[in-house]
Amino acid sequence: MKITTDACILGALLAESSALQQSQSVLDIGTGTGLLSLMAAQNCNGKITAVELDEAASQQAVSNFVASPWADQFRLVNSAIQIFSATSQQRFDCVISNPPFFQQSFKGDDQRRNMARHTDSLSFTDLARAISRHLASTGEAWILLPVTATQHFLAATAPQGLALIKQIGLRSSSRHPNHRHILVLKHLTLDKLHITQEDTVTTYTQPPHYTEATRQLLSPYYQAL
Repeated sequence: MKITTDACILGALLAESSALQQSQSVLDIGTGTGLLSLMAAQNCNGKITAVELDEAASQQAVSNFVASPWADQFRLVNSAIQIFSATSQQRFDCVISNPPFFQQSFKGDDQRRNMARHTDSLSFTDLARAISRHLASTGEAWILLPVTATQHFLAATAPQGLALIKQIGLRSSSRHPNHRHILVLKHLTLDKLHITQEDTVTTYTQPPHYTEATRQLLSPYYQAL
């Protein structure tokens, strides 16, 4: 699976948050080849547990972790998050995920690509349950989803006692509507009023030229900027 600019923006915005910077433990659900875990390690001293179902992606993630300056921070678990959750009660200060999002849609011939992109292997309900189970009481979960999937996912998080506290829209240019949402979730507390903050990140002035805000976000990670 190719690394996307949207995923890099998720990692860069998370890196600026106190939720990550102060984390002692991070859970990356569906780490793929480890992009978000590596960006997290660059910005916190916490231990990072990266869970990935696909064996080949897991092997690549391990190679990437070992080759990085932060190798001692990582633990790779080659497993479905559902199985991990059934055997672990660990709570994490921060949970991150760029999960599968296509529901009941046309699939291609590449089964590994289908698994990474479709919710057959990880439904929104299972993802919401895993987040609720493993997120510390004061922790934050940062999730990247298409705009069209946002309401379906939030419908699954509500029964799990999770509240949306921030929604960041990603759009290609000022002439385009948002195509992705970064959703920031916390455990719902009845004694606290939860207000959802909204923001927008515009990636390009005109592709392939980044806006200045995006350039500043990505410059710690992109050698070409």
